[in-house]
Amino acid sequence: MTDTAKTRFEFTISATDGNARTGAIQMLRGEIRTPAFMPVGTAATVKAMKPETVRKTGADIILGNTYHLMLRPGAERVAKLGGLHRFMNWDRPILTDSGGYQVMSLSELRKLTEEGVEFRSHLDGSKHMLTPERSMEIQRLLGSDIVMAFDECPRADQPRDVIAESMEMSMRWAKRSRDGFDSGEEHAARSALFGIQQGALDEELRNRSADALTDIGFDGYAIGGLAVGEGQEAMFATLDFAPSQLPRDRPRYLMGVGKPDDLVGAVERGVDMFDCVLPSRSGRNGQAFTWNGPINLRNARFAEDQNPLDSRCHCDTCATYSRAYLHHLVKSQEILGAMLMTEHNIAFYQQLMEAMRVSIAAGGFTAFAKKFRDEYTRNH
Repeated sequence: MTDTAKTRFEFTISATDGNARTGAIQMLRGEIRTPAFMPVGTAATVKAMKPETVRKTGADIILGNTYHLMLRPGAERVAKLGGLHRFMNWDRPILTDSGGYQVMSLSELRKLTEEGVEFRSHLDGSKHMLTPERSMEIQRLLGSDIVMAFDECPRADQPRDVIAESMEMSMRWAKRSRDGFDSGEEHAARSALFGIQQGALDEELRNRSADALTDIGFDGYAIGGLAVGEGQEAMFATLDFAPSQLPRDRPRYLMGVGKPDDLVGAVERGVDMFDCVLPSRSGRNGQAFTWNGPINLRNARFAEDQNPLDSRCHCDTCATYSRAYLHHLVKSQEILGAMLMTEHNIAFYQQLMEAMRVSIAAGGFTAFAKKFRDEYTRNH
């Protein structure tokens, strides 16, 4: 590790091509190359993968889920066992979400007030209270490297006044998150805090949110409230303005996105970081992402196909196993099928990010993006 990697948090942009940027985030636990894709390790595991295999795909950072980890095994227990990194054997950076998205997705089990969210566990019905301060405490106990401010994420189809009210409360929560994070001085000295822009699809509301977050001051800024059913066209229309409302010299993180063509379109619009369950979830369900688009290994046409999943992919799955064998594993619901398919998908996403970094650095991202879209959508 270089001396520069020993800094708490430093973001550098090494090249731009249009709005696309490539660079790196230096943290105490290592470098995060951007644009970056973070595999989702909801419950201290990227499903069906060992941590060392995740790292081998090229991932520099993974995501952990505050809501799920606070319920099981419990943040205090993880802290007692040495923190999340030691607990799951991952020695590189971890970003933890704040629990805000679960606040939205579990709306039937929650009660929302200015103080925070009271909810019942989906596991056993026990009652809990999640506030900005408690979210910061949980993420500190987990030992997160990048901590997310606590927010509410309303559906984009809500009335504008409801979205505005939610955004304004999220900004008040952002200030409380900042204060709560700073109060944990030891953790704050070695980790980073990101604010989350809200405002759904509304340019004026997002601009107000960005101004409020910038006034508070964060190490990085996330674009929240997208990829919640609004569709790619509406998401891209929002990304045409949302990233540029945020500070240029800080990382921009689009939460919960997405499909490979979503990633390319978002990088084109100035986004630096992503996470999504799609590559792992799709892998477990028999779908593989390739440079020529997604394929469903359940399809009978693969039963005797001796080709690799993707001839251009250099993951171990593609180097070793045929589509026919993977088809058999998927149809038989063998655990190995989920493992091999997930490994390929995560590796494909990392290879896509690397290809974007290289093309931006070479000044050829526009041509790369066009070629990618032409090939990816050719058969779809």
